[in-house]
Amino acid sequence: MDWELARAIGTKALAAGLGALLLFWTISAVRLVLSARGINPLIKQFFTQVASGQVDGAYLLTTKNYRSHVNRQQFIRFLAGLQLNKYRNLKSGRPRLQEEQVILTVKLRSDGKEELPLDFTFVKVDDAWRVDRIQKLAAS
Repeated sequence: MDWELARAIGTKALAAGLGALLLFWTISAVRLVLSARGINPLIKQFFTQVASGQVDGAYLLTTKNYRSHVNRQQFIRFLAGLQLNKYRNLKSGRPRLQEEQVILTVKLRSDGKEELPLDFTFVKVDDAWRVDRIQKLAAS
């Protein structure tokens, strides 16, 4: 009889633990989705401006912190080194929340199936998302 009682309590404890984990995961996912709103349009605007030659407009989508570390010429050289004109397709990954920042891996794909993964770090400035860091990742 003691074994039956222990088993019943263990089953209920396991169910409660799984329920708490599911609740935590759901709250975290909702928080991430709500906090990341506005990032995809910013990514689209960034690449549209770069593609149309409006590099200054893309540069202004970055934070003051970014611009204090990367001047306009360095930004242009960085973009030129990426050879963005050979990529046609953009796929964004799952955003990751880290402190007050959102990190998003964006993969650019060429027609020849070549991939260029970039990590974008975003921060909110005056209720608008801005690019705080762009990092080229090793191709996967």
